[in-house]
Amino acid sequence: MCGIFGYFDNNNNRISDNILQKMGQSIKHRGPDGQGYYHDSSQAVAVGNQRLAILDIEHGQQPFVSDDQNIYVVQNGEIFNHLELAQELASEGYTCNTHCDTEVILRLYERDGIDGIAKLNGMFAIAIYDKKLGALYLVRDRVGEKPLYYYQKNEQIVFSSEIKSILEAVDYPGLNYQALNDFLAFNYVPPPLTMFENIKHVMPGHWLKISERGVENYCWWDVSKISVVEKSESQWVDDFNTILADSVKIRLRADVPFGAFLSGGVDSSTVVGLMSHNLKDPVNTFSIGFNDPKYDESPFAQAAAERFSTNHILQKVEPNLIQLWPMATYHCDQPHGDVSFLPTYKVASLASEHVKMVLTGDGADELFAGYDKYKSFFNDDINQISDSEFQEQYTNNILLFDTEGRKKLFSEGSLEKIASLNAGDTLKPLYEKAADMDRINQALYIDTMLLLSGNNLVKPDRMGMAVSIENRAPFLDYRMIELAFSMPGNIKLKDQETKYIYKKAVAPLIGEALAYRQKQMFTVPVGDWFKGELAELCNDLLLSKRVTERKLFDYDYVRRLYDEHCSGVRNNTREIRALMALEIWFRLFVD
Repeated sequence: MCGIFGYFDNNNNRISDNILQKMGQSIKHRGPDGQGYYHDSSQAVAVGNQRLAILDIEHGQQPFVSDDQNIYVVQNGEIFNHLELAQELASEGYTCNTHCDTEVILRLYERDGIDGIAKLNGMFAIAIYDKKLGALYLVRDRVGEKPLYYYQKNEQIVFSSEIKSILEAVDYPGLNYQALNDFLAFNYVPPPLTMFENIKHVMPGHWLKISERGVENYCWWDVSKISVVEKSESQWVDDFNTILADSVKIRLRADVPFGAFLSGGVDSSTVVGLMSHNLKDPVNTFSIGFNDPKYDESPFAQAAAERFSTNHILQKVEPNLIQLWPMATYHCDQPHGDVSFLPTYKVASLASEHVKMVLTGDGADELFAGYDKYKSFFNDDINQISDSEFQEQYTNNILLFDTEGRKKLFSEGSLEKIASLNAGDTLKPLYEKAADMDRINQALYIDTMLLLSGNNLVKPDRMGMAVSIENRAPFLDYRMIELAFSMPGNIKLKDQETKYIYKKAVAPLIGEALAYRQKQMFTVPVGDWFKGELAELCNDLLLSKRVTERKLFDYDYVRRLYDEHCSGVRNNTREIRALMALEIWFRLFVD
């Protein structure tokens, strides 16, 4: 794990060492174990790192530098197959001098150039500066487990793992109104846009080459090219269990204490079960419970802990964690309307008191059709409609404010600054890539590429890094992702059973009760609180003078949304939550 930062300027406008150090310090929570950077004395180029030491504690300081002093590598993340790669490289004369996975990236680049990244099995954001080429590469992992942002203006590129670090080195870039529109459409800002003008996300599965020729953008991995194959259910079960078992096994490589988040759901229970098969000592498991039994999953977590004889640590908290919202927003750099960030922070904080790394169940719902929304959407009629009708209906199914809702919400001044209100513009390239998939896999592809990278992977990364703890997700091993998209959709969602083949595969491991228990979202009844105990906060964040002076919205319409919610005419929880999240972000990053 770690945070990375740096810059490249074709006009040779150097950023001072003092600013570079501030860029690193601003993300020290990502890497409290040390800072290192290389600043080229002849060119305006630097690569830096804040280190969270997980592998080779003594020798893993970054940047890693080639013997000829021409290649400099920093990374945020982990390369889980680094042992196998190091052995392969050594057999060809590219010997690693440490046991650190970042050195493997350096030696692989020396042998294969940038194409070597295709051999990496891991979660990573990487910067490679090649002095001979006069080029800086920025590389992001396949589905965006690790963040990587860059600012581009006037021949200057400034990059970092978090936007707040970039803001240390550039003037405030201004509000990106198109990103604002997309946030209100999807409840998060879908990459590559961010809420800041001129700051973008490197897309998952892409790398940038930055040189005197400018910025070249290349897609190095694309799951949409995976073809569906036909197998028997028993073959799918065997393949699923084989790949997942190895995915968990290689994610147990660490030189520090580690454990797992355990909610008692099928995903975390499966991961913990497989961990227990690989470890001599009991697995350290962590869960948060709520004092209100209506929202408390801890009995299921306890059942899983007992089944696998884990060292289980449970903390009961009050459901109302709203006081953490500004802190969570600060760490995210952007607004997110998902309040499950808050209990995720609590369980990460609990785990950080005991371990430095955890395994999680993230990603399984998007790959294997785990959400109840798929059951309600994929009815008997869905295959009878045209492709364009399917795309329109699924798009509407995942929107927060639809196009008409955003037209009513935005002020005239804001509407003039938004290039397109049509959320379909964001989705169209994804639908085109998924055109040959069956309808279920098309929906899962959209959610994997958009919801997963834009929101659901932001949550474990930012909330874990806020307390300097690393999250590893075995379901996001690229072999699992490719397996998932080689499966026909109708064996993931079958007879209204979500995760059909997955549950069949893991039921012998975790038991029928845990495998087939009703899914419970990791969330709290914030909508009810908006009507009562949080009414004052709602009015402050939705309708106060400080808010209305921004002139972003039609505040009569905002008042109507809130009044309808409070009177029970319509449940506007998600819409209200998103608008409140936005105002918190404005107060932290704009004001």
